[in-house]
Amino acid sequence: MSFRRILIAVDKGPVAAHAIEVGLDLAAALKAQAAVIHVTAPPVMYESDAGIPKSELTELAREEGIALLAQLRENPALPAFAHEFLEGGDPATEIARAAQEWPADIIVMGSHGRGGISRVLLGSVAEQVVRHAPCPVLVVRSKA
Repeated sequence: MSFRRILIAVDKGPVAAHAIEVGLDLAAALKAQAAVIHVTAPPVMYESDAGIPKSELTELAREEGIALLAQLRENPALPAFAHEFLEGGDPATEIARAAQEWPADIIVMGSHGRGGISRVLLGSVAEQVVRHAPCPVLVVRSKA
């Protein structure tokens, strides 16, 4: 199997920063195209909890996603990405869907490595992507 199209899942965390580094190194070594995806999950808080309408929270998350992708584009150390995805919804579902539609040969993403009760309560996006992705998934842990 040749990896010609690499989809890199990003967020604002340090684990995702390491995944970008690994994904871009892999793309350079294989002379492959790299694309990035950022998914804004639906707000967990509701209007009554935060005093802010859900639509406003959703738009704020979208604006933060736009800013994150712009920051990646403006970083001179990073090569140009073949494509950028900014999606809203369940992160695992949207990452797998983008990998199928683009179509990616491999997904590179970070994992916080949670275990025990925090994994049960928070779930594992990486685990769900591995289960549902149409291609191999390289899960990157933090450097530490």
